[in-house]
Amino acid sequence: MNTKIMPTTALLISIVLCIALHLIFPAYILIPPKWNLIGLMPLLFGIWINLAADQALNNADTTVKPYQESNTLVNNGAYRISRNPMYLGFVSILVGIAVLLRSISPYSVAVLFAVVVNQVYIKVEEKMLAEKFGDGWIKYQARVRKWI
Repeated sequence: MNTKIMPTTALLISIVLCIALHLIFPAYILIPPKWNLIGLMPLLFGIWINLAADQALNNADTTVKPYQESNTLVNNGAYRISRNPMYLGFVSILVGIAVLLRSISPYSVAVLFAVVVNQVYIKVEEKMLAEKFGDGWIKYQARVRKWI
């Protein structure tokens, strides 16, 4: 049985944590009312880039799951601007939620999520891709940034 937490599960936990922190420890209201709607921009961007990245992986007939071996090095679509567009999208969603909530405490979740994602998922995935695709990975890595 695979007990590894999937990134989408980590995102859902983080969203709940953002809301809980806002309700329990709003700390400081950072954004005035009505201006918080600007949070829709990073939220919608995060959803869009995740859908685009998923589409690119599906079109290449390779896995979306981080612990499974890829059979193709995808470097088109959303993967032209970021080596990790799905994680970029997840962080963007969390930032959007933090802006919508207006208080400062949810931003800590977005920062922590980015750090954890980098350590738990991205390092493992990039090691697997380097081993599988060698020079192709090295060239792609040199051309495309990790986040954006």
